[in-house]
Amino acid sequence: MIVVLKAKASKAQIEAVVREIRKLGYKPHPILGVERTVIAAIGDERAHHSLETLISMSGVDQVMPVQRRYKLVSRETNPKGTHLNILGHIFGGKKFQIIAGPCSVENESQIMETARAVKKAGATFLRGGAFKPRTSPYEFQGLKHEGLKLLEKAKAATGLGIVTEVLSESDVDLVAEYADILQIGARNAQNFALLVAAAKTGKPILLKRGMSMKIEEWLLSAEYILSNGNPNVILCERGIRTFETLMRNTLDLGAVALAKAETHLPVIVDPSQGAGRADLVSAMCKASAAVNADGLIIEVHPNPKEAMSDGAQQVTLHQFSELMGDMKPFLKAAKRL
Repeated sequence: MIVVLKAKASKAQIEAVVREIRKLGYKPHPILGVERTVIAAIGDERAHHSLETLISMSGVDQVMPVQRRYKLVSRETNPKGTHLNILGHIFGGKKFQIIAGPCSVENESQIMETARAVKKAGATFLRGGAFKPRTSPYEFQGLKHEGLKLLEKAKAATGLGIVTEVLSESDVDLVAEYADILQIGARNAQNFALLVAAAKTGKPILLKRGMSMKIEEWLLSAEYILSNGNPNVILCERGIRTFETLMRNTLDLGAVALAKAETHLPVIVDPSQGAGRADLVSAMCKASAAVNADGLIIEVHPNPKEAMSDGAQQVTLHQFSELMGDMKPFLKAAKRL
């Protein structure tokens, strides 16, 4: 159930409603808006008393049932959408956000050169994998802690925020020391213990869609994070596995439009993973702006041919700079400049 308070509801009235929700056997999650407060009441409505009687309490404007299983994530809890302020950059606001950097942190010169180039071209966050999930145990697994230190050095030199992936519960606290945004990758999108551990850090979380996940499953994974007290979630569509073989994945831009309609969370796109081909990245970026995505996360490398992971889908520094220029008319048309 969703309990909408009146615009001028007092703190005492809000607290009284929260107490009553708990008394009736539900878990209240207040969402403080600019104009009014909304309380999402989590619980099995079949096993507890109906909350519809709350309409009689002073300060309550509406009590609405929510049929969707992702109650906290649902746009009904925040119709105007969530704006996440991360290091002064707003995800979900008017401005289109760009996260860029290599698939893997390989060495100091590579990450520093990339960081400076993407910053100059207009990126606001640096991505880079220190811990890498690889299909084969014999492939490059990342520099781990040393990679995190290099990301920290790149941040100090450029001012870019850091986005990097966390793979296991045991690494959450370590990665959270360095990252401004914790990335949960496609392989871990339904690793619920990891989602809960990451949520409890309080850090913003970039949640990628699993390669075989239905949209509802993706949103329910986000629900795990919000239900554990962390509202700072960015959804990321990164392509799904289909019967198609000419591309690594099939980028589902329809999922972006649907997620924007169904949820209040910011939604960005990973065109690099989405297609798995560098020559398709530019077109996918432009299409992402057209479906009202809130930003992009793009793989960029000084020399993709020598990359230690996923070289085929990484654009060069020059290509990224050109792409940023090419995006301007599309962003202007979408009113996201």
